[in-house]
Amino acid sequence: MTTVDLPLLPLGRGTDPLSERGVDCPGDLPAASDPDLVARARAAKAALGDRLFVLGHHYQRDEVIEFADVTGDSFKLARDAAARPEAEFIVFCGVHFMAESADILTGPDQQVILPDLAAGCSMADMARIAQVERAWEALAAAGVQDVVVPVTYMNSSADIKAFCGRNGGVVCTSSNAEVALDWAFAQKGADTKVLFLPDQHLGRNTAVLKLGYSLDECVVWNPHKPDGGVSPEELAKAKIILWKGHCSVHGRFTTDVVDELRAKVPDLNVLVHPECQHEVVLKADLVGSTEFIIKTIEAAPAGSSWAIGTELNLVQRLANAHPDKNIMFLDRNVCYCSTMNRIDLPHFVWALENLVEGVVVNQIKVDPQTEADALTALQRMLDLPGKTHRD
Repeated sequence: MTTVDLPLLPLGRGTDPLSERGVDCPGDLPAASDPDLVARARAAKAALGDRLFVLGHHYQRDEVIEFADVTGDSFKLARDAAARPEAEFIVFCGVHFMAESADILTGPDQQVILPDLAAGCSMADMARIAQVERAWEALAAAGVQDVVVPVTYMNSSADIKAFCGRNGGVVCTSSNAEVALDWAFAQKGADTKVLFLPDQHLGRNTAVLKLGYSLDECVVWNPHKPDGGVSPEELAKAKIILWKGHCSVHGRFTTDVVDELRAKVPDLNVLVHPECQHEVVLKADLVGSTEFIIKTIEAAPAGSSWAIGTELNLVQRLANAHPDKNIMFLDRNVCYCSTMNRIDLPHFVWALENLVEGVVVNQIKVDPQTEADALTALQRMLDLPGKTHRD
């Protein structure tokens, strides 16, 4: 087993029904070396016309982004899909939980397709519904469940969002985590505690740096330890219970690289995503969501220097789009999101050409009850004040 308790499956073969993502890929893919892939993608997209709407996440490869009708972060894209009811097919070039959110928010006659079912999210996989339900029972046994409000990051499976919907909780994005936590802490009086899923770093950074809680008021719940590895006394003192999950990309950035780059580059601006470790965030000049990072670079003066701590495809795209600025990656090594990069041109062409032939492949469909409960948690987020509609 891996550290997140997932079986090791060959990509494109086998399934794990308990996991947030599957790994089936039926059918024969075009060869990656096929010189006609771009032309085939264009032809298939043209043949489908307005029946097709292609969503491209910011972390996607350039070869896929080229064919996206809109680009953005996960929740923005799901809302964009919902705003196109005339589109019969929504091809989501992202990862599994994003396609689930699109299915939840789109109409019953729309079909959401993920070109490669192996495009999952390791962070989302770190919080499985069975684990979360066991933790919820343990919180009840510890006598604190009645004052706990669950909050889940958008980067979670549909059944975790549904769990929050059933239990008085809410979904948040990296842009509105502060607003969502403010709302959660107001739900059950002065004794309210928050269970934050599944990214401990976004939860900690928001609670400590935005809401003023101390690190001592944060505890980490490890689903692989009895009772989360947290004592009843620690639970009693805690204000926020952080699930032991993280982003495999953003968790790589380190303080020593920040120090190294600052020593080499005069007047360096360090810009990171709030999924980064707390120590890295403390050393950064600016912290914000992917949309915030993009807008910050767009508004930055020519000649300025930036070290960016987020996924490498996006950093490279920003560097190419802004040659008048000195943009670098906040890591010594290549750091693509490996599962996001599963969506490539062969998978994209395969999915579209099947649709042209009348065959819907890799449809992502959330069951009605899970959809209803997840939508409850999403609607609570949409009803929050402030900037709640962006990632």
